[in-house]
Amino acid sequence: MSSPLEPTASQLEELAARPADEPVVMINLLRFADGGRDAYLRYVRGAGPHLQRVGGAVRYAGTAPAQVIGDGTEPWWDAILVVEYPSPAAFLDMVTNEEYLKIHEHRANALERGDLIATSTWAMA
Repeated sequence: MSSPLEPTASQLEELAARPADEPVVMINLLRFADGGRDAYLRYVRGAGPHLQRVGGAVRYAGTAPAQVIGDGTEPWWDAILVVEYPSPAAFLDMVTNEEYLKIHEHRANALERGDLIATSTWAMA
């Protein structure tokens, strides 16, 4: 059974059905549990070699959100992480790897909520 911090089988199937030859950019919106920031940083350090192995790269990581446009006084998330993978298959390869799964518990323990949104890049020219 999956939790809100884990993808469903259907969500994984939809990701796998994306164009195989196009990068996928994952937007991570993160709300930390109490003391979760440190656990998440342990996860990030452990996930680094797995990300490199599949050709992925962190494009942005940041905190201190402030609402500039939109409703509400502040976003629900504490931090955002933007990670680019060369393909959906690269992401799926990483997150199903046995060695990666050993450090994944740090992510699950760190978060109260963690939305993961798969996006495609636009051709701007």
